[in-house]
Amino acid sequence: MPHLDPERFALVAVGEAVTDAEQEHLATCDACAIELAGLEHTVAVGRSTVSLGELETPPERVWDRILDEVRSQSAAASDASTAASAAAPAPAAAPAPAAAPAVAPVPVENEQPERPRTRRGGRMLFTLAASIAAVLAIVGVWNLVRAPQSVEIASATLAAFPDHPGATGTAQVTELSDGERTLTVSLDDSDDGDGFREVWLITEDASALVSLGELDGRKGTFVVPADVDLRDYVLVDVSQEPLDGDPTHSGDSIVRGQLDFS
Repeated sequence: MPHLDPERFALVAVGEAVTDAEQEHLATCDACAIELAGLEHTVAVGRSTVSLGELETPPERVWDRILDEVRSQSAAASDASTAASAAAPAPAAAPAPAAAPAVAPVPVENEQPERPRTRRGGRMLFTLAASIAAVLAIVGVWNLVRAPQSVEIASATLAAFPDHPGATGTAQVTELSDGERTLTVSLDDSDDGDGFREVWLITEDASALVSLGELDGRKGTFVVPADVDLRDYVLVDVSQEPLDGDPTHSGDSIVRGQLDFS
């Protein structure tokens, strides 16, 4: 069986099953086995970066250097072959054979015909570079289409104020892989009241507060401003606000709770 095709190397490296014939060839061909092992390692390294967020795109000069290296290796191999052919002396003219009794050829035991040697160095380097580029492209596409990874960093149980008995709520702070933080608030309150509900972040001593927006319904998710330190703004508050155009807190809190950081 001939050596594996470069496209097959890339597909097998990212997880496609090998055929029986390919498996038999890999078991006997060290060159293909080593090349496949290198690509599989590259894929493993690429997949290990999935949790690191968006990968930085290499500048064009990186690809230019890879191509220059591959081309220089191929040119060096070609020049060496040409020089070796030019340096070989021309065969001398054979003298006219003298008459001699015929002699039977003497067989040589275990003589094996010499196999022609092929140069695969340049081709292997080019194949490896092309396969690595394909693997990096696959990893890049995966990072673009995959859902952003998120982790919960804090939560709170929201307790009712005396004017709103029976109201309960919860709050969870989630941080995305790009660093953005969101606050998800759930409110269970049978008394809808007049006006609307608003979600706030308040410092522990209530000396400062930040509005995150209106809670439409019983659950909402809000982006936490990048300049808000949640270690300072540890209180989550849901208030009942009248339709009076006043952006300040009404003083009528429904539920409130302190964030507990995990």
